[in-house]
Amino acid sequence: MIEIEPVYTTEAIATGAGRNGHVQTADGRLSFDLAIPQEMGGSGEGANPEQLFAAGYAACFHSALQMVARHAHKDLGDSSVGAQVSIGKAGEGFGLAVTLEVVIPDLPHDEAQQLANQAHQVCPYSNATRGNIRVDVVVVDD
Repeated sequence: MIEIEPVYTTEAIATGAGRNGHVQTADGRLSFDLAIPQEMGGSGEGANPEQLFAAGYAACFHSALQMVARHAHKDLGDSSVGAQVSIGKAGEGFGLAVTLEVVIPDLPHDEAQQLANQAHQVCPYSNATRGNIRVDVVVVDD
């Protein structure tokens, strides 16, 4: 287990009927009605936990990528990170899988993949999921 010295802590509160309820951060900056996706038999008329996880992971991984690029003296240019989060049956319950799609238009594919692999070692979300769920890091050529 990784031990940390917290520099920031936030809180989100879920109310209502879980995936068909509401989530809000304690400071009120984020506030979402939730709905089960249509693919899972719901209305799809609200956000869902997988979307929120994808957004957080994409942003966090992009920050990690920028950090490792700075240390390597590489310019990421107009880079981006997309996170595809899947939920599906896993044994008796459900599990998640993630594909991170990294785009670094101005670097050769091999250099971009090397930076993405390094970011995967330092990203807090990657560290939290490592060994728990499948996470694929893929560099997509622009």
